[in-house]
Amino acid sequence: MTVPRGGPVSTHANSRSVILDAVRAAGTISRVEIVRQTGLTGATVSTVVRRLIDEGIVAEIGTAESTGGKPRTILRLEPSARYAVGVHLDHGGVTYVVTDLAGEIVARTRRPGIGDAGPQDVVTRITGEIGALVAVAGVARSRLLGVGVCLPGPVFQTPADAVVPPTIAQWSDFPLRDALERSVGLPTLMDNDATAGALGEHWARGVPGSVCFGAVYMGTGIGGGLIVGGVPYWGASGNTMEIGHVCVDLDGPPCWCGNRGCVEALAGPATVVAAARAAGLLDGPARSVVADFAAVARAASQGDDAALALLQDSARYVAVAAHTMATVMDADHVVLTGPSFGAAGAIYLPVVREELEKRYFARGTHPVGVTISQHAYEAAAVGAAAMVLQTELVPRQLGIVLPAAGRLDTATTAVRPLQDAPGPASAAG
Repeated sequence: MTVPRGGPVSTHANSRSVILDAVRAAGTISRVEIVRQTGLTGATVSTVVRRLIDEGIVAEIGTAESTGGKPRTILRLEPSARYAVGVHLDHGGVTYVVTDLAGEIVARTRRPGIGDAGPQDVVTRITGEIGALVAVAGVARSRLLGVGVCLPGPVFQTPADAVVPPTIAQWSDFPLRDALERSVGLPTLMDNDATAGALGEHWARGVPGSVCFGAVYMGTGIGGGLIVGGVPYWGASGNTMEIGHVCVDLDGPPCWCGNRGCVEALAGPATVVAAARAAGLLDGPARSVVADFAAVARAASQGDDAALALLQDSARYVAVAAHTMATVMDADHVVLTGPSFGAAGAIYLPVVREELEKRYFARGTHPVGVTISQHAYEAAAVGAAAMVLQTELVPRQLGIVLPAAGRLDTATTAVRPLQDAPGPASAAG
């Protein structure tokens, strides 16, 4: 596939996906503008739009001011047409959201972390908590497309969807996605939290017009996600953009990944919390890393110079990680997201911006925007819901996968964003 300057060619699976994504991205748009933007014929656009209206997914909301001819009818997504559930599963807490078709949160809750509970017990608990939140949201089950689940990386997408997140090591051989899908009774997808956070920004139009943008995710650790032409970039195993494990000090402290001097080991929330506790900035029993990190951020905002110095030192390393990601991928935007940025983003944002303004390799060609997510605290859960919305409504072709010796008999085309993704929910219509 040849990628022309200015961005990738369309990766949509069909004309329906192209049109629906155009409406989603624009917010409001006319049929004429869809034709102009997509290159599809007027007849195709009219036919598909009529079907989307009949399905209740797109609505006509009025007409644009006439410029001499017939006034153009304006279209937009009908947010209440479909919903998705997003779950961020972490050792320190479980975050749930229900989002509408536009990616806006209609209900949310945060529950205690999974602690030492066994995987099957946690699946049972999550099933009940999803049911309770959907009931509070008042969403009919027939309008639910599915459930997205994300965890701290890495997530290895084996046929059984086995996961090996560092804080939930005892789950290494448990087929979480399959177990949840059976228990909840809805199509279920799974990915790491950083990639989910990036997709959530794309779906909710947090970075409009971007060709390639990266998300730096900071919760318990530091990760990254990348969206290229509207599609998450997964790499060979779904574990790409692990920028927390970029080595910035060859003789630095050991990291859980087996390397030394990683950004996460030097500057991640756990490191900041440990340093703060050693310096006497935190008292009382240890809570979750995210909660203790937020306490350090509060102290810094209240004038504690020692707490501020710890966070500023961390920000310097995080800025290098963001710079690395943007330079390698020629990104046009970087979003800081995740609960730890929600707590301390005001300290990190100017440091990352300055690093990219001064040192980004292609700065003479284009700037790199840097922003904080509007949903930083729930970003991963919102992104998990967005996985479902995109997979079911705007499926993408990921490109041609060429056969490798001894692995594939024929070339195949990946059409679904996740391996073994389930088909559309029959109840959704």
